[in-house]
Amino acid sequence: MPLTLVCAMLCVSACVASCPPRCECSDAPRTVRCASAAIPRDASSLIITGNAIPRLDPSAFSGPQNATLLNLSDNGIIEIGSHAFSSLLALRSLILNNNQLVLIHPEAFSVPGSPLQELSLRSSLYNYSSLTDLITALRWGELTNLLRLDLSGNRLVLLPPGVFAPLPNLQHLHLRNNSLVRLGRVRLLLGQNPYACTCEAQEFANWLNSSKVRVDDVDGLYCEFPASLREITDLSLQTSYVFLGLVLGFVGMVFLFVVYLNRKGIKKWITEIYEACRDVLEGYHYRYEIDSDPRLGHVSHAQQQSRPRMDPRLAHISTDARITQIPSDVTL
Repeated sequence: MPLTLVCAMLCVSACVASCPPRCECSDAPRTVRCASAAIPRDASSLIITGNAIPRLDPSAFSGPQNATLLNLSDNGIIEIGSHAFSSLLALRSLILNNNQLVLIHPEAFSVPGSPLQELSLRSSLYNYSSLTDLITALRWGELTNLLRLDLSGNRLVLLPPGVFAPLPNLQHLHLRNNSLVRLGRVRLLLGQNPYACTCEAQEFANWLNSSKVRVDDVDGLYCEFPASLREITDLSLQTSYVFLGLVLGFVGMVFLFVVYLNRKGIKKWITEIYEACRDVLEGYHYRYEIDSDPRLGHVSHAQQQSRPRMDPRLAHISTDARITQIPSDVTL
């Protein structure tokens, strides 16, 4: 379908010398609003909205090859064909908001040289199958220069693992106004950035502390401003300290709960240990008193000196006497 449509808004790169028939021209923003006219080949921005365009074919944009912006919002687009934008070699921004995309071909966004930097599909994905088609198109489109991707308002419930892997330079991802309950193995790399640790960064720090998203280079988060916090403040340390405090608090609560449940047994155990220690200490104290009393020591020494000594000759006699007393029926 040729894009000579009603209510087409064209922003041309050069000043419009003469306004085309049935068009309204504005010199300040260099905007041409036409009812039905051919698209100038030197147009830099195409804004075509509010029409009925169910399908985009490869030949639809063969005219304005220098266009850097293409806005096709609110056109009821259902299908984007293969290489639909391949003739727009300078295309930087593609806006497809508020459509009803059901079918997106794998090479729908393929443009030679991969010039596309912004892709907006706000409120345009009809169902989950269109999300699957979009993932395939992102992978096959070789959008290595894409910086911004807007998927807001598409009732997304979850994002499959690796959905953004083909976009190595993606910097801005908009997912607001969806129904997301889980992100598939998302890894964030946030280190080596000059973070300003001001009051505005508190929300970001709270998100780091509470989010389950994996930040692989959390050790690389640091404060660039103010200078007084550049060396001593570290967002990763804040996160680690908060996590450690939560763990220690939980362990302490569990310990106190266990002690409370076993308070009677613990009291009995402590009492038994106390009594055993007291008995041992009393025994040591009694022996110390005996050993330290000089009178008891003198009596003990006198008893040892007054004890009669046994004659060695009598010891042999005593031994023999005991042997003679053995009954005769016992064999030695």
